[in-house]
Amino acid sequence: MSVKETVLETLSSNRGTYISGEELSASLGVSRAAVWKAINALREEGFNIEAVTNKGYRLSAERQSITEESFRYALPQEYRRSSGRSFCKSFVYDSLDSTNLEAKRLLLDGKASSGCVVIANRQTAGRGRLGRSFFSPESGLYLSIIIKPDFDISKSVLVTVAAAAAVAKSIEEVCSQDARIKWVNDIYIDSSKVCGILTEAMTDFESGQIDNLVIGIGVNTSLEGFPEELKKTAGAVDLDRAASLGNVPGKTNAISLLASRITCYTLAYTAQIGKASPEFLDIYRNKSLVLGREIKVFKGAYRSDPNSELGGVAAKALGIDDDGGLQVIYTSGERETLTTGEVTIRL
Repeated sequence: MSVKETVLETLSSNRGTYISGEELSASLGVSRAAVWKAINALREEGFNIEAVTNKGYRLSAERQSITEESFRYALPQEYRRSSGRSFCKSFVYDSLDSTNLEAKRLLLDGKASSGCVVIANRQTAGRGRLGRSFFSPESGLYLSIIIKPDFDISKSVLVTVAAAAAVAKSIEEVCSQDARIKWVNDIYIDSSKVCGILTEAMTDFESGQIDNLVIGIGVNTSLEGFPEELKKTAGAVDLDRAASLGNVPGKTNAISLLASRITCYTLAYTAQIGKASPEFLDIYRNKSLVLGREIKVFKGAYRSDPNSELGGVAAKALGIDDDGGLQVIYTSGERETLTTGEVTIRL
């Protein structure tokens, strides 16, 4: 193990506590200069290490950036090995216009393929569903996962369903917070939205068939820098909680661990699409924020009463079918299964 790795492991196991350079030097059997060099190298990789005179160094429990190294350390072994079936190739950037756009560019250039993930610490042109912008400041987790569908494209909505289940499960495991899913692509903690998901297709121009799917996931890890109007509805996962509970192993950080879990679960769950009794559907239903509740349905052109479109149409959410559709009943007694498209719902 290198000096840098040993210093990181020592600071991680004593997260939030100052350790003097002299203590690190003595315990590791290296010079103070070697410790200082290792600290600087870790800072360059995005680890937030504080230094205070007469106290020493400590690894902050505050949000840290994702680096290629911190993400790789957080991956399970089978996802690190280039010879393994589950191998995950990653592209990590400090800033991008959009991780989805970069994933598409990498696909077109032949540099990425199914199983790859694109990660950015900041987006300048993040996008959400229906062409909306997605606020993506530096205090967030932004990633796009590429998969090549081996299932009937009629089941493509299940890709977003699988990703939502992956995000909710990851937040629960890493941050010990109860994440809930608002159909079809939003993740909530308490009554605040902490994550949005946008799935886009890459089409083969010759065959007209969908060649790859790009799953964009944006998670709020802080509300720092958010406009006041967004703070009314937005929330954030608690990465400090993850660190304080000891959920973060050495050599990585909380945000990298969350990115790793989301990536691995998304790849595992999308591989279940088209197979019998997929695990992610049970998770999605159990984590649903809408089932059994009164909602309002908004469409581009609601067929039964166009005049009520601006106010939405009242309904009750009954269930989620095996294709990810939301089953509702309107006040008129009419039942319908909603698919994504131009449909949105509000609680």
